[in-house]
Amino acid sequence: IDGVSLPVPAPAALPPHDPALPWLVKGGEMNDASALSRTPVYGVVGVTEEAHVAAALAFARANGLKVSISAVRHSMGGHAFDDHALVLDMLGFNAIEVDEAAMTVNVQPGATWHDIQNRLHPKFAVKAMQSSDIFSVGGSISVNAHGMDHQAGSVAGSIRSMRVMLADGSILSCSRDENTDLFSHVVGGYGLFGVVLSAVLDVVPNAVYRTSRDRIPADDFMTYFGERIEPDPKLGLFYGHLSTAPGSFLTEMIVYRYDVQDGIEPPADLKLGEPGAVAIKRLMMNLSKRGGIFARLKWWMETDLEPKVEACTVPRTAAMGEGEACLVTRNEPMHDSVPYLFNDLKDETDILHEYFVPRGRFMAFLGKARGILQEGGLPVLNASVRVVHKEDTKLNYAPEPAFSLVLYINQKTGAAGDAKMRVLTRALIDACLSEGGRFFLPYQLHYTGKQLLAAYPELPAFVAAKRAYDPGGLLTSTWYRAVSAFAGLA
Repeated sequence: IDGVSLPVPAPAALPPHDPALPWLVKGGEMNDASALSRTPVYGVVGVTEEAHVAAALAFARANGLKVSISAVRHSMGGHAFDDHALVLDMLGFNAIEVDEAAMTVNVQPGATWHDIQNRLHPKFAVKAMQSSDIFSVGGSISVNAHGMDHQAGSVAGSIRSMRVMLADGSILSCSRDENTDLFSHVVGGYGLFGVVLSAVLDVVPNAVYRTSRDRIPADDFMTYFGERIEPDPKLGLFYGHLSTAPGSFLTEMIVYRYDVQDGIEPPADLKLGEPGAVAIKRLMMNLSKRGGIFARLKWWMETDLEPKVEACTVPRTAAMGEGEACLVTRNEPMHDSVPYLFNDLKDETDILHEYFVPRGRFMAFLGKARGILQEGGLPVLNASVRVVHKEDTKLNYAPEPAFSLVLYINQKTGAAGDAKMRVLTRALIDACLSEGGRFFLPYQLHYTGKQLLAAYPELPAFVAAKRAYDPGGLLTSTWYRAVSAFAGLA
């Protein structure tokens, strides 16, 4: 933040690694999906049972170590580790138990949404998650993720209860009715208030949808939303995808619709497929960075070609008179691991941004963002619009109903690329703040302390609560250390 890094000097002497703990790595370095956050760590414990968490926390307390919590590591600002910290890798702590009568699934935090969908399908589906299924439940809870279901809202709304181990090793159950203060700090609390041991989540029937797409001017989105999305109870899922091509940059939009089809059940033997044409999609993503004809070709593929080759997973003959409809189950569009978005090219990386703006001021922000991005000199690979409900977590990205603009931007990994991204990010944040919005915190630490406090005036109270729950400061991360320091709270 403020262009300053905060490395922690290596301790003169580190304690020997406890042989009773299941170490995946002793020493070494960690990174996240940005590939820009290489960090030295004390070691990584591969958690597969609750006792591992308790033993690791006790070992850290006894030896003056800090602890960070890690899983898929798609947050991009040092949220999953810290310098010389003991890191809990939760991916092996991933049991899934479905309770059909209660319409819930009880999951351990390392379970991914991909695995949960495979367990629920074809009878049930996830109620709320991101638009991609690669993330872990613990990670989604820590950022209070939201996704394609514009009626369900964020992950917070689907959590019935959680069991959380605090820094002192005690275990508490929390929900909206029990230990409510802890609940509202753990959800969206970036792993700083305790280690989630399990969560009971709502599930829903795996509905069948008719898919369609509408291509509209971006300026018409507010009218379209008010007339055709918000009042329509039969619209199960929705998202808007903006053009990133020259000539139509952020001025055209594809609205992807998934309308409920009553009276049609998913076939009992229906399997969940994986994304297709991955190599072609990744090639087009890479070529589109050059702009011009390649970016236009990518937009043409999305608007004209993809609808003609779209895969339908429910037989058209089951459509009850909708013989030309493309039918999918709810699980299909949510079962996307987006392998075509993974950038493995040398010396570059792709970075996520997300900005939340009150609904009545979103179009003004979109206009400002369009100009900033066109002047920014960095390739915009994807731009999407999501519906966001009012949230009630303590570090809240949506204190009122909002739309979010999700951006996926390419940069070089060297100092020059990082500097360009910092300038661009701060300009977008200023534009967002000018329209009463907030920016999402799981991403890079390019904002200033002033911008941080302007977006999140609750931050001092959040830090004070963190210190009350964890007075020894055991649970930490690069991100927490940075935001508390540069907001004058260290």
